Amino acid sequence: MTATTLDAYPDAVRDAVARARERVSALHAELPRWGLVVWTAGNVSERVVVDPDAGPGERDLLVIKPSGVTYDELSPAAMVVCDLDGTLVEGTRAPSSDTAAHAYVYRHMPHVGGVVHTHSTYATAWAARAEPVPCVLTMMADEFGGDIPVGPFALIGDDSIGRGIVETLRDSRSPAVLMRNHGPFTIGRDAKAAVKAAVMVEEVARTVHISRQLGEPLPIAAEHVDSLYARYQNVYGQR
Repeated sequence: MTATTLDAYPDAVRDAVARARERVSALHAELPRWGLVVWTAGNVSERVVVDPDAGPGERDLLVIKPSGVTYDELSPAAMVVCDLDGTLVEGTRAPSSDTAAHAYVYRHMPHVGGVVHTHSTYATAWAARAEPVPCVLTMMADEFGGDIPVGPFALIGDDSIGRGIVETLRDSRSPAVLMRNHGPFTIGRDAKAAVKAAVMVEEVARTVHISRQLGEPLPIAAEHVDSLYARYQNVYGQR
């Protein structure tokens, strides 16, 4: 993989990329910390806005981990920078094999600033069954605004996975999708929010699975889901 540089970009963009490298590197450490990945699987990316006045995603960049590199080898300098066509802009290693999917999401969902993919055990088990995780917990209503949906089967290597993510989440309140036979992808306003969603989707997938061993879990009424979601998104926490 031939190295390229950010020399053609303004100082402000290079500074923004440097900060994104720091954040994305640190956030990758959260994936093994929460038991969401094994070996080199999984990835975190963050959008870097290059030109706020350009069309959605026309000149933005993304920072993502290199392909096949173990988590203990990752550092800010190891992160690679791509444009939203998935083309390497800076770095000496090949970007993650999921880069095309991340780039597609950024091109078609301008509000998304971070994307995460894991193969976390329980969420991936639901994806293997192509079954949405039903909204039977107040935590799910808070975080996901309803069921966690299933996206279509798609092969790795082009933007097919990205298309499935966008098609499934475009009209959903959920920041998570279970791509069939593959695993969870999550989105957020930034990479940290997407990592939080990845942690939460595994937690609720595990809890609902355990609940099913004891009996059929009880769904939450739609009006209560709406109320819980509105409160959590607009009132909960520090504002």
